[in-house]
Amino acid sequence: MTNTNYLIIGSGVAGLTFAIRIADRFPEKKVTIVTKATADESNTKYAQGGIAIVIDKDEDSYQKHIEDTLICGDGLCDPEVVKMVVTEGPKRLKELIEWGAKFDKNSEGNLDLGKEGGHSENRVVHHKDQTGSEIERAILMQVYQKENITVLDHHFALDLITENNCCFGAIVFDEKTKQITSYRSDVTLLATGGIGHLYGHTTNPVIATGDGIAMAYRAHAKIKEMEFIQFHPTALYDTSTGSKFLISEAVRGFGAYLRTKSGHRFMLDYDTRGELASRDIVSQSIDLELKKSGEDCVYLDCTHLDLEAFMKHFPMIYNVCKKRGIDVAKDWIPVVPDCPAQHYLCGGVVVDRHGKTSVNNLFACGECSRTGLHGANRLASNSLLEALVYSNEIYEYIANTVIEIPELNQTATVYNSIEKPEIEAEYLASLKTQLQLLMRQNAGIVRIDNDLIKAEKQLIEWKKDMEEKSKLYQINTAFYELLNMITIGILIVQQSIERKENKGGFVKIDLKSNNRNN
Repeated sequence: MTNTNYLIIGSGVAGLTFAIRIADRFPEKKVTIVTKATADESNTKYAQGGIAIVIDKDEDSYQKHIEDTLICGDGLCDPEVVKMVVTEGPKRLKELIEWGAKFDKNSEGNLDLGKEGGHSENRVVHHKDQTGSEIERAILMQVYQKENITVLDHHFALDLITENNCCFGAIVFDEKTKQITSYRSDVTLLATGGIGHLYGHTTNPVIATGDGIAMAYRAHAKIKEMEFIQFHPTALYDTSTGSKFLISEAVRGFGAYLRTKSGHRFMLDYDTRGELASRDIVSQSIDLELKKSGEDCVYLDCTHLDLEAFMKHFPMIYNVCKKRGIDVAKDWIPVVPDCPAQHYLCGGVVVDRHGKTSVNNLFACGECSRTGLHGANRLASNSLLEALVYSNEIYEYIANTVIEIPELNQTATVYNSIEKPEIEAEYLASLKTQLQLLMRQNAGIVRIDNDLIKAEKQLIEWKKDMEEKSKLYQINTAFYELLNMITIGILIVQQSIERKENKGGFVKIDLKSNNRNN
């Protein structure tokens, strides 16, 4: 068993900023970061849009941002959490800048503020269309300067170590040596990001397999609102499975129009805000248009925009389109495949204002957590904001609270044996493909109870089969990722069945009445 004071699982903005703060406060204590790929590979890295923060107090206000968030969350946000996150935003931005993150400025030398769907004012701080990547770069540099932080890349957390509703660390698989080690910690932070690859079509990187939520579930932590899943309305059209290239919300905020193949600007048929309606409305509207037309995609029209300004603001988007033969000055950008790309999970591991889960000494932050900020639908660019604020709230609580650390009585669980054969990669790949198809067909933008019930039955059967195979074969990352994804799938369909009212990004149709179940 390896001892550490603070064990952080995940290396996105949530985990890294907590690590920096706690390492600075307690230089004599050990901080260990476990991440299953390279340290810079996270959902944070792929965040294009930016951070929603009230900067311009003349045009904007905390109250406007709060109201926009509450409207988007459709009555399920925690108002006190929303207020706390919004008002803390400027402090956390100042901290990021002090750590070396660079953000775009206008001709007057002030922060250049973008506007995205659901926002009433320009308040999105950004670094071109690569905001997440810039933040990840800056905070990783800070992490590597701390002598008391150890970063273990290519290490996969299998399960949490728990006893009497208290977390004592995690069981970790070294992907290079194939060794399994118990990491004993005083405090454990889950910062494992989202679930995107459960759906196959996603804007998330391949590492987004819901590991933290699945581990927390097995540890009997409270999990809530898994039914609220955002499907990004404007992923670049691509018939292949896997990660989709995201066309940022900010492009619509910049003035792009959504059109059908015939050229009709259809969003005005659904919402007076047009393309700047909230993400759930845009996604659902596109889904309906595709069902009506039978077409594979709709289009983003940027041809009326200033090309030089577009290239300055969205260089990565411009270059990706160019490589695929799309000239944004002349051509419409095809967006949304037959199943829009999964983008963000609004639910997750339930935490309080201090990031505490229902399991003692276990905290959660970022997309894997359910804080009460997003409610039924996340307001664009509130995710990085949430991670920054809650990372600090967790730090403040731990730094100023005496954490009780009980004795651990259990012996280490035996997870692996070299005598066992390796599980066939083809089996895992085939089951993963089946799982992704099942989720796209049965738990996508619009859901039906009958389909959800069938999916639940199949998912439970797969889970039982996987658990039986775990007794017969060696453990590896691919196996556990798949088990975690199946577990997440069960949670999504079960909580979708339980929800009887359409809210935010959740839409369920009652076939008996042929109406939305309101």
